[in-house]
Amino acid sequence: MIAVDDLITLVRHYNPRTDEALIRAAYDFGRAMHEGQFRHSGEPYFTHPVAVAAILTEQRLDDATIITALLHDTIEDTKASYRIVEEKFGREVADLVDGVTKLTNLQLSSSETKQAENFRKLFMAMSKDLRVILVKLADRLHNMRTIKAMRPDKQAQKARETMDIYAPLAGRMGMQWMREELEDLAFRVLNPEARASIIRRFITLQRETGDVVERITGDMRHELDKAGIEADVFGRAKKPYSIWRKMQEKEMGFSRLSDIYGFRVITRSENNCYGALGAIHQRWRAVPGRFKDYISQPKSNGYRSIHTTVSGRDGKRVEVQIRTQAMHDVAETGVAAHWSYRDGVRAENPFAVDPAKWISSVSEQFDAEEDHEDFLEAVKLEMYADQVFCFTPKGDVIKLPRGATPIDFAYAIHTRIGHACVGAKVDGMRVPLWTRVKNGQSVEVITADGQTPQATWLDIATTGKARAAIRRALRELDRGRYIKLGRELARSAFEHVGKKATDKALEAAARTLRLKNADEVRARLGSAELTAQQVLNAVYPDLAPDPSDEVTRDRAVLGLKADQSFERARCCQPLPGERIVGITYRGRGVVIHAIDCETLSQYDDQPGRWMDLHWHTGTHPAAYDVTLDLTIGNDAGVLGRICTLIGEQKANISDLTFVDRKPDFYRLLVDIELRDAEHLHGVLSALDAESDVAAVERYRDPSRSGAV
Repeated sequence: MIAVDDLITLVRHYNPRTDEALIRAAYDFGRAMHEGQFRHSGEPYFTHPVAVAAILTEQRLDDATIITALLHDTIEDTKASYRIVEEKFGREVADLVDGVTKLTNLQLSSSETKQAENFRKLFMAMSKDLRVILVKLADRLHNMRTIKAMRPDKQAQKARETMDIYAPLAGRMGMQWMREELEDLAFRVLNPEARASIIRRFITLQRETGDVVERITGDMRHELDKAGIEADVFGRAKKPYSIWRKMQEKEMGFSRLSDIYGFRVITRSENNCYGALGAIHQRWRAVPGRFKDYISQPKSNGYRSIHTTVSGRDGKRVEVQIRTQAMHDVAETGVAAHWSYRDGVRAENPFAVDPAKWISSVSEQFDAEEDHEDFLEAVKLEMYADQVFCFTPKGDVIKLPRGATPIDFAYAIHTRIGHACVGAKVDGMRVPLWTRVKNGQSVEVITADGQTPQATWLDIATTGKARAAIRRALRELDRGRYIKLGRELARSAFEHVGKKATDKALEAAARTLRLKNADEVRARLGSAELTAQQVLNAVYPDLAPDPSDEVTRDRAVLGLKADQSFERARCCQPLPGERIVGITYRGRGVVIHAIDCETLSQYDDQPGRWMDLHWHTGTHPAAYDVTLDLTIGNDAGVLGRICTLIGEQKANISDLTFVDRKPDFYRLLVDIELRDAEHLHGVLSALDAESDVAAVERYRDPSRSGAV
């Protein structure tokens, strides 16, 4: 337990004029009142009020708030009364302690009516003095930090209450650091497996890449020093719950998240914020659509900062926030910045907005609500700043992410409703489908028989469910995808023989193949009804390969000696058509590598082992294994369709290994047998065009240095 002298030292650090005698008296009074009481952990109960007071000193709060923290459970749990506290410590402290006491029984497990009454009590207490909720939040934070001593069922109840009420409230009040910690502590209780999985992946990532934060922080400091900008740079990995929430919102797995690191640049002036932005954008490429200037356009709670996302080392995306120290104080502590002290006086922060005005307006708004359920729903709509709750004409509640549109609303009801949507009414008024719906609005979806999803809906929809359903429908309805894929396959095949796949050439192919036009050729080529070789033969029959010209494996590589055999390196798996070199091994012959293989650097000091080799021109058999790294959606039938698609490209699957299984995706390594680099290009193009494929690339592993 923190001793009284140590607590006073923490307060004096930011408030030399503190009333030490009053804090000491409150400490002694609280300890005496809680004498004989113990926490679930077995510790003396008074360790908790002292810890809450210490948390509030981190926010540099005034003496009255610190004393309230020391006494916040005395009226509720001891023989002390409001009158006694008022006599000893004054009416201000007594009112604060009484206000905190009124919030101690807030339970999500209670009935809806009682919960609504508790919410009303919460807002009424907050509207009288904001410091009440500051103490309550610190109280909840310490309880969550020590929650392991409670029974499992109580842990789950408190964690859910924290996630649903206290964490959103802290965020709404601008206290982001507290919101993040409360969310993560609750996450540890509610979903320990998911949290542990994310932490394990972080450890693996750091083992593979080293300390990315330290390297990028150093790079940023170097660029700012070059630009003559004095600033502090801080970097950190995001909290496990923050990453988990982003995985759920974006419907993607950890391996596909690119912005898991965040960096802050704290400058000395507002002008330097923009100078720092320029220096960072000169050094790293900015990611389009990820720039926000909250300095020139502050948020309603006073938040000011510049946000940008750039592609950092190894193509990793990193988020960067740039602001001054005063802006940073508001960004981190929100309402506490309004009450904080520095050098014994209230710190006047020009960027701090008094949240009491917001809370007062909310309380006045809800005072008019006579129905308890209406009041509770209204409060929740205000609390969940990153969610939108809308209603169907029948009154059913539909939860959507902020920024959602009527298209998302329609698909949230049913896929069939989404497909048939032709319009929408919001609160009885006809609105465009790209309208952003707001909390509490009633949305009516207008449907029509024969309507089908439009490609433009993909730009309107924001939810993963809506976008996935639209893509599936378009795949069935729109042949444009096949035409686009066929155009790429034709271009690649024609270039391979020194020709161009012009409209005129494909029109000639259409006449020979008795098809309607060039687009029909492309569509059939993209859907694998035609092969690129058939199209080539239709236009240039003289270029058709002689069947006897097939290159056997024993003569596939030129440049070997008569007694030398070759093996393909597993690390790069070179294919006919790619530039290759050979590395000689005693007793093994020659292992061939692609010219850009990372493993070759190991032989830089052994030039005598290098051989200049080339693939034999001609038609090679589909006998060369290549591994693909494939991420696909976890939907019924997706894997079967992917296997069929690979087969349609005349490629055989020789092995398949699941690397990662998640509720929303599978990541797997697929070994396929190919003829040459052109064959690989066709397979990759076909897979990349498939909407259920989230990512596909050739897998190369320098650690697999053996031969295939």
